[in-house]
Amino acid sequence: MYDDTAKQKIMKKKSIALALSTLMVTGLVGCGSNEGGSNEEATLKVGMVTDSGTIDDKSFNQGSWEGIGLAENELGIERNYMQPAGETEVDYLTEIQNLYDADFKFIVCPGFKFETAIYEAQQKYSDAKFVLIDASPSDGNGNGLVADNTVSIFFAEQEAGFAAGVAAAVELQTGDLGFVGGMETGPVKRFDAGFQQGVAYANEKYGTSVSLKDENIVYSGSFTDKALGQQLAATMYDRGVKAIFAAAGGTGTGVITEAKTREGVWVIGVDTDQYNEGLKSDGTSVILTSAVKKIDAAAYQMIEEELNGNFPGGQTITFNAKNDGIGIPAENPNLSEDTIAKVSEVYELVKNGEISVRAE
Repeated sequence: MYDDTAKQKIMKKKSIALALSTLMVTGLVGCGSNEGGSNEEATLKVGMVTDSGTIDDKSFNQGSWEGIGLAENELGIERNYMQPAGETEVDYLTEIQNLYDADFKFIVCPGFKFETAIYEAQQKYSDAKFVLIDASPSDGNGNGLVADNTVSIFFAEQEAGFAAGVAAAVELQTGDLGFVGGMETGPVKRFDAGFQQGVAYANEKYGTSVSLKDENIVYSGSFTDKALGQQLAATMYDRGVKAIFAAAGGTGTGVITEAKTREGVWVIGVDTDQYNEGLKSDGTSVILTSAVKKIDAAAYQMIEEELNGNFPGGQTITFNAKNDGIGIPAENPNLSEDTIAKVSEVYELVKNGEISVRAE
C-alpha cells in the first residue's frame, strides 16, 4: 500500500520487475536487444521533457525526474531535461530533437500532452527509446500506436483514490469532503471515481458519515492556475468542507496554499507524497494523506530494463495495487493507527481482487 522512501523503492526493484512480467499486455518484447545493456558500453544518456509543469512541480514531472535521478545514483546513467517554451506539439518535438541531437536517446515524457509528439517522434527517431507516462501515442485523430521503441505507462488511479477516500473518511468520521480536479483527463477522472467509491465504502463498512456533494466536486480546467485552485478551495472551506482531494497539478498547489491559511482543514495530496508541501510555520502539515502513483519507481524500472537489455517496447504497462504501483505514503503523521490499519485491510482486498474499484 505504501510509497516507501525513494531509496526503499529501488531496493524493491526485484519485486517490481517480477510484477512487470505479469503486466505485459501484448506482443513481443520489442527493442529487447542488449544495446546499452552492458557495463562495458557507453553510459546511457537519459533525457526528459517536462509538460506544462517543472521538475519540482510536486507532481508527475517531479516524480519522473526523481526516478531518473535515482537511476543516475544507482545505475550510473547520465541525465538531462528540457522544459519547452510552450505546450504545443512543435514545442515538445523541438525539445525531443534537442535531447536526441545531444545523444540523449532514452527519453521520458510525462503526461497526456505528449501523445501526438511521441506518436511522431517514435517513428522519426527509430533508434531512440521513449517512455510515455500516463498516456499512449496517438496521431490526434483516434489512431494510436505504441511502437517497438516506445513503452506506455499507466496507473490505476482509481485504486489510489479509493485508498485515500477510505483514509479521509475513517480519519474524519463525519462532515463534508471536496474534490478539485484539473482538466477532465482520464487519470484525474479515475482519481475522482476511486475517491468517491472509497468514501462510500467507509460509510458502509466502517460506520463513518462523510459526504461528497456534487457542489463540492469541481474540475478547474487547468493544471497550472494556482490562484484558481486557491479560490475554489476557499469557497469549499467556507461551505464547511473539512478536506479537499486536489488532483490538479499546479492548480492543486493553490488548494494547499489556502488550507495553510486556515485552521482545522485538510488537503489530500496527489501523485506523490505532498506532506512537505503542506508544512506550515509551526511544523504541522495540512496534508492528511496523499493518493500516490509510484512514478519514480516506474521511470527507474524502465531505465533498468533498458540497461538489462529487456526494454518492453511496444507494450502498455499498468502499475496498480497488485504490483504495489499505487497507494498512500509509507508515513502518514496525520492519520491514526486505526485509520492506517483499516486502509491496509482495504488495500489488501483490492490487491487480491476481493474489491474491484471502478475506473469511472
